[in-house]
Amino acid sequence: MNTHIPDETKPVIAILTTSDKVRQFNGNRNNFRDIIRTGKELGFLVYVVTVRDLKLEERMVNGYVPSSSGRIWYSIPVPLPQIIYNRIPTREDEEKPAVVRKIAQCLEHPGIKLYNPYFFNKWSLFEWLKGSYATSKHVPKTRRLRSANTLIAMLNNHTSLYLKPENGKAGKGIMRLKYRADTTLPYRLQIQSGKKNVTYKAASVDRLWARIGKEKGNSRYIVQQAIELAAHRGRPFDLRVLLQKNGRGGWAMTGIGARLAGARSITTHVPRGGSIEEPSTMLESTFGTERAASILKSVPTTALLIARQIERASDSMLGEMSMDLGVDENGGLWFFEANSRPMKFDEPAIRKLSLERIFQYGQHLARHSK
Repeated sequence: MNTHIPDETKPVIAILTTSDKVRQFNGNRNNFRDIIRTGKELGFLVYVVTVRDLKLEERMVNGYVPSSSGRIWYSIPVPLPQIIYNRIPTREDEEKPAVVRKIAQCLEHPGIKLYNPYFFNKWSLFEWLKGSYATSKHVPKTRRLRSANTLIAMLNNHTSLYLKPENGKAGKGIMRLKYRADTTLPYRLQIQSGKKNVTYKAASVDRLWARIGKEKGNSRYIVQQAIELAAHRGRPFDLRVLLQKNGRGGWAMTGIGARLAGARSITTHVPRGGSIEEPSTMLESTFGTERAASILKSVPTTALLIARQIERASDSMLGEMSMDLGVDENGGLWFFEANSRPMKFDEPAIRKLSLERIFQYGQHLARHSK
């Protein structure tokens, strides 16, 4: 076991996840190991706890910590946490009655601070951002996809649309619709499956709607104006931004990365063939050095504005989020997506700061506890 002695003046921090019959617990073990290692270096007692093991009426609970090699996880008795870093891995898990109850109890508990209680819903995000003049101008025109009529109304103003599941993740289930009046099959629906795309062409809205219905099943969807993104060597890219609260409890920019779309992908997600790039390189290829620098400078201001509005409107205590921002051909910034359980950033400098901020914010919360 490791020899770092936790500092008594620092709060006990738990990473919350769900249990698994075979693997003890769910979630990204590499990420958890990195968090625990960073916490130890900074003098914090930090461990993984499952919803089942987090018994709020006990003084001690069962927590998981990795062996020094990191390969084995031990279950050990640990003090009840003061700060809970919520990493419930999926929406399906989050909606289970036992999880719903436990999150609610943590939020009510006088001695515990839990932040980022819920996943975001895409529709809610756009509604929240439309609620403020300062953020509404960064939001593409978005409607709930309820019927073929919604599509027709949107196509009257925009020749290209995105259809996205309200609770999607990593680009899953996204479709792109283009309308070309000059052809016999004017409706073109690109469907993303894995790293490749299937294009379905239809002559009528009825045919198109039937195909969309087949694809989306019972999932709720939004339909959104497609923004013509700036491109690098003919491929669109967007910016992936990580925002976290710092040791003073205020929102701060942890880092900006860029994601370049795969050759035939309709999104920039890495699992769909996208790649991780340097933001300034991407922007300079489109806008030149000076313009690229000024666009990059406007990103933190815009992202922080959006983060504050999301937190206000969501009425939850948030400590971090990642955000996808698109840059259009004129250098304007557009909000596409925010995630309340960000995946880890692979850029080393961003990764290092993101781990440290978890503890800086935890320390802040403990100082200002109820």
